[in-house]
Amino acid sequence: MAEINTSRLRELLARTVGPAPWYWKTFPKLHAASGQPFSWIHHGEQGPLAYLVSLVSEQEPDNLRLALNTYCRPFTMPSNQVGVWCPEGRSIRFTCFDTEKLAVFDLGEIAGWFKQSSERIYAATEPLAEFEVPLVLEAGMHQIEVPVEFRPVDELVVPTSYPVKTDDDPAFALYVFYPQAGLVEVLPQKWFTASQYEVGRQWITRAARDPESHRIFGECFGVGSFLLEEDGCRLEKWIDKSST
Repeated sequence: MAEINTSRLRELLARTVGPAPWYWKTFPKLHAASGQPFSWIHHGEQGPLAYLVSLVSEQEPDNLRLALNTYCRPFTMPSNQVGVWCPEGRSIRFTCFDTEKLAVFDLGEIAGWFKQSSERIYAATEPLAEFEVPLVLEAGMHQIEVPVEFRPVDELVVPTSYPVKTDDDPAFALYVFYPQAGLVEVLPQKWFTASQYEVGRQWITRAARDPESHRIFGECFGVGSFLLEEDGCRLEKWIDKSST
């Protein structure tokens, strides 16, 4: 295989969505079916809305439509829908909303609410659909039940913590979802173990597939950005290493 262009991978990684609130600037640009543009707003690190990221209409920036707590990642969907995935206990939760139908709510409705709740997503409108997948699946391909609303999505690469028995077991995995096919492939990251890394302080924040080489690349907070081998489980090389 020809040498993979690391400069191109850096550009792709810069656009890869990471978790709220730290990577909120990577969140996808959204439009309603009417063409109305939306914007994401980060509410800072202090006060009752600390670490919250909200979705607003650019025409009505004071009216919130959707609020995301820590570790949420939005993703684009066909038409005027937006999907969100996040950890939910020992599962990964997927939900989607129709941006055209998201009801407006006031900041006062959620001031302090997230701090008192384990919920990661707030909307005044019910989601179109949602489903959960447990984080205890073994390595390999698994069939899953996927609501029809998610079926147009080709692929989502989801980094998540992974249950371990020893310090040499993979502490993180990539769940690669193929909603169109109703499948998920579990790829334990065999290189990321408690014996090699400071699990918790260091963690895989985001990952994606290179459309040219079809290899998975990503970012490990506190370590650097990486390229995986063809099996998606082993580290081939570091694209960039962190200075800390």
